[in-house]
Amino acid sequence: MKLNDAKENMQKAVESTQRSFNTIRTGRANASILDRITVEYYGTETPLKALATINTPDASTIAIQPFDPSSMGRIEKAIMMSDVGITPSNDGSVIRLNIPPLTSDRRKDLAKMVSKFAEEGKVAIRNIRRDAVDTVRKQEKGGDVSEDESRDLQEQIQKLTDQYIARIEEILAAKEKDIMTV
Repeated sequence: MKLNDAKENMQKAVESTQRSFNTIRTGRANASILDRITVEYYGTETPLKALATINTPDASTIAIQPFDPSSMGRIEKAIMMSDVGITPSNDGSVIRLNIPPLTSDRRKDLAKMVSKFAEEGKVAIRNIRRDAVDTVRKQEKGGDVSEDESRDLQEQIQKLTDQYIARIEEILAAKEKDIMTV
């Protein structure tokens, strides 16, 4: 495993963590909270954003306009069954989600959820580090790299790991601040 491969994989882990953070709602309307929702459409689980136009007309409302009006009921049901925690209102052509202000208890729960996602991201980065270090050690045993080169590579891998874990900590702090801001 090359250093660039480890760097690329760690970057992907950070991006994945960021996408997970985006699915958690804060006090403002954000269409990305619906990213994980899939709708059973003609026998296939289809992402909601493939079935409808989703926009935020104001800071506390998400409007969902299905491309196919017959899918309205299935979209509504999928939103109710999801972990978003918002009851949709349907006016016949548009489904609206009114984002209520977060209670302090809900904010704490969301902060815990964000921390869990951050920890999963850090674990993914540590696993990438472990695999990279194992590869370097195998190369050293196989005589492909010297002991000094192996030690240097392992130090570089550790620095990369520290850098990407710090990046996750930064986005975690920003998301927690966003959640806790009233």
